[in-house]
Amino acid sequence: MPLRLTTWNINSVRLRLPLLLRLMQQEKPDVICLQEIKVEDGLFPREAIAAAGYEHQIVRGMKGYNGVAILSRIPLERGEDRSWCDRADSRHAIAMLPGNIELHNFYIPSGGDIPDPVQNAKFAHKLQFLDQVTDWLGAERKRSRPMILVGDLNIAPLECDVWSHKQLLDVVSHTPIEVEKLSRLQGTVEWVDAVRHFAPPPGKLYTWWSYRARDWLASDRGRRLDHVWVTPPLRKNLRSASVLRDARGWQRASDHVPVTIELDT
Repeated sequence: MPLRLTTWNINSVRLRLPLLLRLMQQEKPDVICLQEIKVEDGLFPREAIAAAGYEHQIVRGMKGYNGVAILSRIPLERGEDRSWCDRADSRHAIAMLPGNIELHNFYIPSGGDIPDPVQNAKFAHKLQFLDQVTDWLGAERKRSRPMILVGDLNIAPLECDVWSHKQLLDVVSHTPIEVEKLSRLQGTVEWVDAVRHFAPPPGKLYTWWSYRARDWLASDRGRRLDHVWVTPPLRKNLRSASVLRDARGWQRASDHVPVTIELDT
């Protein structure tokens, strides 16, 4: 059965609910994984989303910050809830998809502005988060298990994932230590980068453009912070991948854009 799955850091689901409904109607994903929903569970717009056809919903929210959600046209089973770094900050949701595929939706900490864990507690938290997830996946999961990992991982790992590798080497999201830790995480079960599977290096590819840019389109100073990975058993099932760049130009847009893959299940 074909499966169309989209991941998107929506940067407030209530503020951008009209854009989410537009995405649903325009792109018609079977499953949508959201990050940074910025709402506690009781205020999540479940009814409007269900009315659009996504009645299966797993929400891990919190007031004003963070939060992840998995929305689906097809039945979901909730997986184990996990928190990291001794914080209940709603950065990870797990679901079981048909075909016994385990889906992980992550919102990895951004890490603040200073790439030094001694000077910047936010950066230290990001590195600790990556280490803990890496250790857990390495100990608890096998490469033979069909899994999909998506989300705003807040790291652009490749030189062609940023507008200027040289200028961003000391900017949080592209520093060598972050890239190395993300590589370790990816190596735990030999995750396949599903988007780069279809758009291999050295082609430039971005999913995020800063609000600080006066004209994001003209400057095109982007980074690829949003990712979709699959385990080796699903590599052969991949059919396509796309980045909805136009969504950055929607009215009241998120600074991230949706990323979609299609695969057979």
